Amino acid sequence: MKKTRMMAAVLLMMASVAAFAQSKVYMVKEITPESLVKVYKALGVEATGRVAVKISTGEGGNPHYLKPTLIRQLVDEVNGTIVECCTAYPGTRMDPKQHWETIHEHGFDSIFAVDLMDEFGQIRIPIQDKKHLKYDIVGEHLANYDFMINLAHFKGHAMGGFGGVMKNASIGVASTAGKCYIHSAGNSDDPKTAWNPGVLAAGDTQDLFLESMAAAAQAVHNYFGGRVIYINVMNNMSVDCDCDGHPAKPELKDMGIVASLDPVALDQACLDMVFNYQGKPGDDNKPLIQRINRQHGTYITDYAEQIGLGSKKYTLININ
Repeated sequence: MKKTRMMAAVLLMMASVAAFAQSKVYMVKEITPESLVKVYKALGVEATGRVAVKISTGEGGNPHYLKPTLIRQLVDEVNGTIVECCTAYPGTRMDPKQHWETIHEHGFDSIFAVDLMDEFGQIRIPIQDKKHLKYDIVGEHLANYDFMINLAHFKGHAMGGFGGVMKNASIGVASTAGKCYIHSAGNSDDPKTAWNPGVLAAGDTQDLFLESMAAAAQAVHNYFGGRVIYINVMNNMSVDCDCDGHPAKPELKDMGIVASLDPVALDQACLDMVFNYQGKPGDDNKPLIQRINRQHGTYITDYAEQIGLGSKKYTLININ
């Protein structure tokens, strides 16, 4: 029995590697509710069972988060539940009570079922890459779901350089303690100490933070047995994340909706689109590129590929 299970696991791993080696990334340029459903269906995988739709509900004061009106058709299509976790920094979403107020102000709970996964507790899930982390600490309600749609807003980020589906799976699914654990590259899960100099993974140790994010994203992917769909919406691409209550105005125009079964290929495709874009006055990609480069942000796709989460090689399929 053990040999049979081991052989099945090896065959599954080989199949996954083969699939990732030829990753397909689908794109539609129109950013509409209908386009979001269209790109989901193009993936050819049906979200079944209890479906978690992981988004960022956006910090209070931030206007750039994915609006309920944009995502409503997709969430209805899969009968999904919006899931989130609390933050690890003072603001409108660190405390569950305030987070629920922000969720309400941004219009999510009036349209969807919403689950603040770490409101009442957290769990540890296994992690494959133990270079920095021994486990991943996530909201306990993650265990209530069979399938995840990772619906991310692609934009800049003050610490990660950019935020896409891998950040949404790692930092986004982590509880407050889990976020601290990832940001400190396994040094602390306590918000009171995790941000102290010498503990936080920053500066010369920035890559440790990025490696930890990749490892945590892989942990969530593996937890669902690969039953995850990844979507990046490339609109309102400020250099600042939706977690910033006072973000910079986007200087780069909207590009579209991009989706894949491979999170590494998807984030890499979005990075390539930003870096290869021919900017012009009023439509400038340079500020976002500078933010990404400042934080060595592109390294996360390198490391995620190295640990086997996915492939940077992809075929971009325009479904307009």
